[in-house]
Amino acid sequence: MAAIDGLPPLRDVISTHGLAAKKSLGQNFLLDLNLTAKIARQAGDLSECDVLEIGPGPGGLTRGLLAEGARRVLAIEKDARCLPALAEVAAAYPGRLEVVNGDALEVDPLAMLTPPIRVAANLPYNVGTELLVRWLTPDVWPPFWQSLTLMFQREVAERIVAAPGSKAYGRLALLASWRADARIVLNLPPEAFTPPPKVSSAVVHLTALPEPRYPADPKVLERVVAMAFNQRRKMLRAALKGLAPDIEDRLIAAGIKPTDRAETVTLEQFCALARAVKG
Repeated sequence: MAAIDGLPPLRDVISTHGLAAKKSLGQNFLLDLNLTAKIARQAGDLSECDVLEIGPGPGGLTRGLLAEGARRVLAIEKDARCLPALAEVAAAYPGRLEVVNGDALEVDPLAMLTPPIRVAANLPYNVGTELLVRWLTPDVWPPFWQSLTLMFQREVAERIVAAPGSKAYGRLALLASWRADARIVLNLPPEAFTPPPKVSSAVVHLTALPEPRYPADPKVLERVVAMAFNQRRKMLRAALKGLAPDIEDRLIAAGIKPTDRAETVTLEQFCALARAVKG
């Protein structure tokens, strides 16, 4: 699928612009335009949406998003070497692609986007989890985004969608399920990328809920969950003893046995505990 838009195949783009992936930037480029178009389709109907993309690199997913009809794409790219390649994409889609050279952890994109907004990105491995947590924990909910369609290492993707009782269940799963519906929509082997990473990857699609699934103060819930999973092998009465002197009573009030461990506690129970702790 070299010619979804009359632009050169991505291997040629990388060769022309000298874009060898940098490990320091967490870069692994996805060169198959069939795959990038498939990922773009997982984001849903983009024709009425602005799309925020983080780490476009040579522009594979960017081209997929635009070819699939995104109203407009705002791409934030830290690596200045990629800017000439992205400028060629912008020229092929006049008025529909804006590229910002900057660090996604420092750039505030909201002034440059018009709702409704969706996020779609093959996230750099070294900042992916931090960005997801930021998007799931804004001060105001609903958030600026309708949905997130994000590539992660497979292990991280499994942590986002994990159920109670599973080894992968923890803080990420609770943050995601409290305020969003999350599911893995695509798996990709290492050989799909250049250079191939040592791990498999997966695309997770998260849809924002209009309000959190259960009532709880976000900061209290975050603290309770963090303390519980920081010592996940301990019984909760021990892991959470710093929260309140009567923590056993509060656990029981939330329907949790003080001898339970964090990985067996459901989201609903954690939210009840957050309310009991705040109260």
